[in-house]
Amino acid sequence: MATIGFIGLGNMGAPMAANLVKAGHKVVAFDLVEALRDQVSGEGSEVAESAVAAADGADVVITMLPAGKHVRAVWADILPVMSTQALVIDCSTIDVESAKAVHALAAKHGLASVDAPVSGGTGGAKAATLTFMCGGEERAFADAKPFLAAMGKKVVLCGGAGAGQAAKICNNMIVGISMIAVSEAFALGEKLGLSHQALFDVASTSSGQCWSITSYCPVPGPVPTSPANNAYKPGFASSLMLKDLALAQEAADAAVVKAPLGKHAEEIYRAFEEAGHGQTDFSGIINFIRRLST
Repeated sequence: MATIGFIGLGNMGAPMAANLVKAGHKVVAFDLVEALRDQVSGEGSEVAESAVAAADGADVVITMLPAGKHVRAVWADILPVMSTQALVIDCSTIDVESAKAVHALAAKHGLASVDAPVSGGTGGAKAATLTFMCGGEERAFADAKPFLAAMGKKVVLCGGAGAGQAAKICNNMIVGISMIAVSEAFALGEKLGLSHQALFDVASTSSGQCWSITSYCPVPGPVPTSPANNAYKPGFASSLMLKDLALAQEAADAAVVKAPLGKHAEEIYRAFEEAGHGQTDFSGIINFIRRLST
């Protein structure tokens, strides 16, 4: 059993911390929001008075925070109190530059570190079926893997510092683009008289097949577990998809890579959010496309 400091207890962090408790670890958790601290306390975690207190004496610290600036600030606070034998893991989705910066900060304090953003949404966090995309040294990854495996079903080393974040934003750019394409196809199919099931039966088993159809179909019926069958409650909120698409464009600009479909997908999700749908599941973009068509 290890003592794990867990900082950031939102929709993803809280169930991830709960799964570590179920795996037999002692979890000392912290979030700025009191209600979130109370929630994890009821699920078996101890609650710390601060991020520093959660990290002090921990064998492993995991952060799950909104943006790079938050990860930079928290790591700057906690690293000085951590043992050099400890491991620090960031599961947030942040910009690659910030990921590299906190790796360097950890190394300065003599600490091993891994960036390990996740894919799988809130459902995967609760069911411990997340995919972790990791960046860091092989030894640090090997040390982190058992803890990540307690929260997910697949843990992949993608390369050195920041590689996990790079893989995450590339993956989510694919998903963001493909969900719009699938939604456009279903909206067109409706206008042409196709039933949802008929189009699903064809596209899910032919050249149009993709995750956005087979696992997350944006219309009710064909995939019972998709958010379309639950009034498009996330899932993975559109605001988070917009965040990831924006990070992908930031990285593309820095790397001098043209990604016009990724850019246009970002623009579409930004318009969706500005229309008041940031907390709608990102598959709800089909309703925005329908409105554009009327």
